[in-house]
Order: sequence, then C-alpha cells, then structure tokens
Amino acid sequence: MKGNKRDKIYLFMILPAFIGFTGLFIVPTVMSFFYSMTNWSVYSQEIHFVGLHNYRKLFSDDKTIAPILHSIKYAILITVIQNVFAIVLAVLLNKKSKAANFVKSITFLPAVLSIMVVGYLFQYIMTSADGGLLNSILMFFGGKPVNWLGDSKIALYSVLITQVWQWTGWSMVIYIANLKSIDSALYEAANIDGAGPVQLFFRVTLPLLHPATSFNILMSLIGGMKMFDAVFVMTKGGPGYATETIMTTMIREGFNSGRNAYACAFAVVFFILVFLFSRAVTWFLDKWEEAVQG
Repeated sequence: MKGNKRDKIYLFMILPAFIGFTGLFIVPTVMSFFYSMTNWSVYSQEIHFVGLHNYRKLFSDDKTIAPILHSIKYAILITVIQNVFAIVLAVLLNKKSKAANFVKSITFLPAVLSIMVVGYLFQYIMTSADGGLLNSILMFFGGKPVNWLGDSKIALYSVLITQVWQWTGWSMVIYIANLKSIDSALYEAANIDGAGPVQLFFRVTLPLLHPATSFNILMSLIGGMKMFDAVFVMTKGGPGYATETIMTTMIREGFNSGRNAYACAFAVVFFILVFLFSRAVTWFLDKWEEAVQG
C-alpha cells in the first residue's frame, strides 16, 4: 500500500512537466507531420491532403537543397573544430594557478553572452565597409580587405568562426570537470612505464574523457543543426542563399512566404536528420565506450 501511494505521489509530481512536454513538443511534432502532407498556407482557405507533394518539391529545388547541405556541413564542422579546441584548452589549463583560472574565465566569458549580441558584434568586426575592425587590422599589416560576410565562398565559415569563439569555452569547462575526476594514479603508473606526453594524452586522457566528449559532441551537433540566430543577425541567409540553413529557410517559408505546409515539411526533414545524426553519433560513442572499458 505504501509503495502504491508513493508511486502515485511521484506520478502526480511529474504530471505538470509531462503535460508541458506533451503540449509543447509531442503535439506540435505530430501536427507538423500531418500538416506537411497538406496544402496549408495563407493563400488557401481550405486545407486538402496532398500526400508527399511538399517533400517532392523540397528535394527537387536547389534553393531548398542548399540549406539542408549547409546545415549538415555547419554542424559537422562546428562539432569537430569546437571540441578539438576545447579538449586542447582543457588539457593545457587543467592546473591550479591564478593565470590558468584567469584564462579559463576569459575563454568561458563569450558563452555568457547572447547569440544575438555576438552576432551583431561580429557583424561590425567583419564588415567590409570602412571602419570594419578585422579589415582595418589586415590593412594595417599590409593586407587587403576581405568581404567576410558578402563573399558566398566564405560567408558560412565566417559565421562558423563566431560560434566556435563563443562556445569553445563552454565545452572546455565540461572537459575540465571530467579531467578533475580522472585518478592521478593512472598518470603516475603510465609515467613509470615510460609514457611520454603524447602517449599519456592518447592512451589515458582521451579515452577517459568519454563522458564529456559524448555530451559535447551531441550538444554541438544538435546546436549546429538548428543554427538560426547568428545566421539571421549576420547575413540574413545571404549573400544569395550561401548561408541559408534549415531553420532560416523554415522561418522564411512559414512566416514570410506564408507556405505553412512547406515549412512543416522542412521541420519534418530537420527532425529526421537530427534523429539520424544523433543515432549515428550515439552508436559510434557506444562502440568507443566498449573499447575503452574492454
């Protein structure tokens, strides 16, 4: 009886969160799947079932394929670059000293700022107009100004740089927390066996960073896939469609163009891509964990 009563209390306590999750995530997700197969838009008063028409149109248009490819490229690049820098910084700054603590604070500080603030800040820094800070520095040292946000070949990478700068410190802190939990006896034993710094990193440190690496990789990947804020602030998806992502295209089609069903199709594609990438990364990380434990 006491167990049943306790279970009812637990269920009652999680009920508000469950209702919120269902109403704000489950229901909208199911509705997106449904509406993506209709002709719902601001131009049509009646909603009709059109099957996979929106999906066929989506995958046959270069202007909509490009944002999907941009999102995938962006997510992979920011995941790799951000975590490589974060691990290196975490290993170098995992010391008890005032200098290390100061550098850690400075490195983590950008993560406290709003993405919109960082976007506007770097829009000024990277502007190709007179007074752009980055181009002014280049010209001071004899270089030529670069159209960081107006050149379709480098605009996406320019946005990427700003987000690596902002979130590397956040990942670094998580890696440092993981490093603190590693038993120093393992390093002492490896030193006795004659392991050098490189061997220590790849044989001891990196395998034991699995928990932090798993978390950071998944968060970086998902965050990269749903990138919207920085792109919207810095380039508005331009020049042309060079920096359009799934999220910016979905917002443009749903709110600006009024093609709601088409935007829902983008949302479904985004959901499937994130699910597949997450499953693939989780599978790889599980295999890595098995190898480490073995």
